[in-house]
Amino acid sequence: MRRIAYPERPDWRAKAAELGFTFADMHGEPYWDESSAYAFTLRQIEDDIEDPATELHAMCREAVARIVDSEDLMDRLAIPEAHRDLVAESWRRGDPEIYGRMDLAYDGTGPAKLLEYNADTPTSLYESASFQWGWLEDQLALGVLPAGTDQFNGIHEALVDRFRALFAPGTDLHFTAIAGNPEDYATVETMGWAAREADLGAHYTDLEKIALSTEGQFLDAEDRVIGILFKLYPWEDLLRDDYARHLGGAGCLMLEPAWKAVVSNKGLLPVLWQMFEGHPNLLPAFFETDVADALSGRGGPAAAVADAFGRVADQLAAGHVVKPLFSREGASVSIIEAGRLTESSPADIYGAHPKIVQGYRPLPVFDGFRPVIGAWIVGETCAGMGLREDRLRITQDLSRFKPHIVETDERG
Repeated sequence: MRRIAYPERPDWRAKAAELGFTFADMHGEPYWDESSAYAFTLRQIEDDIEDPATELHAMCREAVARIVDSEDLMDRLAIPEAHRDLVAESWRRGDPEIYGRMDLAYDGTGPAKLLEYNADTPTSLYESASFQWGWLEDQLALGVLPAGTDQFNGIHEALVDRFRALFAPGTDLHFTAIAGNPEDYATVETMGWAAREADLGAHYTDLEKIALSTEGQFLDAEDRVIGILFKLYPWEDLLRDDYARHLGGAGCLMLEPAWKAVVSNKGLLPVLWQMFEGHPNLLPAFFETDVADALSGRGGPAAAVADAFGRVADQLAAGHVVKPLFSREGASVSIIEAGRLTESSPADIYGAHPKIVQGYRPLPVFDGFRPVIGAWIVGETCAGMGLREDRLRITQDLSRFKPHIVETDERG
């Protein structure tokens, strides 16, 4: 794994504007950054990222089965009691999933460590699936990259295949996001592009314009009934929205399905550690309340994990991260080392939520930047990746997206 400087394409900004990539710069800072790229060997991709991410996703599905059958775990993950049956029934029906993004810490030597899993509303999809592939093709054509250079990126093709496998040709799908957010729109348009290529109908409507018919069905801005809806609106918000009471009777298949509410929830991480303690791709993780009970010597429910906590207590004392169950772009996250707060996100908008404690795995540093791997799961298989890097130890909303390559001259 290396960070290599490359000349930027002279016309990349014009191409970005032409393709609607209007958020290549955000908040006055570069977001897309092709002044350098990360290089990997084929072995690193296959053995350290692709196969482990696919295995981790299978483990997450096992965890879902346990969580939806446990009132205690549903409570710990703060799933609203009124909608727990909705979440559980979605899983038991086998409501289909489309995609997710696992954030992994990886330094080129392995094993990669799962930091968290946004399995509900992950963004950076367009950059990962499309724009970085265009960068690869252009740099190959310009002779900047040697012939045969590849990229771990079958995301678009996998999405097309996923839609084709789930829905008959001609099936109408709706796609929605909050109006006025170019990054969110790029994500749903990337999804819609894949659906159209799979011979499906793809209709977009702003989230705010979705209405309810007198029969209790959801309607788009043109009063068409919505039978299948991909929504870039997180379940943790939707389940607390007034519209949630209409979900059960609307006859609408939601993408992502309601059971993803427990997969994109950081409470998944302690459950994974309880089920697969010591797995090479997991970091120790516990509910904060269990940690407090273990440290105080109290019994009760925490007694079941006391032994597991004891086995990693020294590791957690050396360094751990505190994360709310619901958090985006590093907000309300803190790093504690040797009992001292050493870094925290300046945004604390999720601080009131219950929290977990996770072992701290420092990100590698390349030229002053810390990259995090975004491994994309489509269906149940890892299909590609994208990278973001930040100068800070907590990857936040001003991180930069970086392209990557798979080198052909190194296989070891």
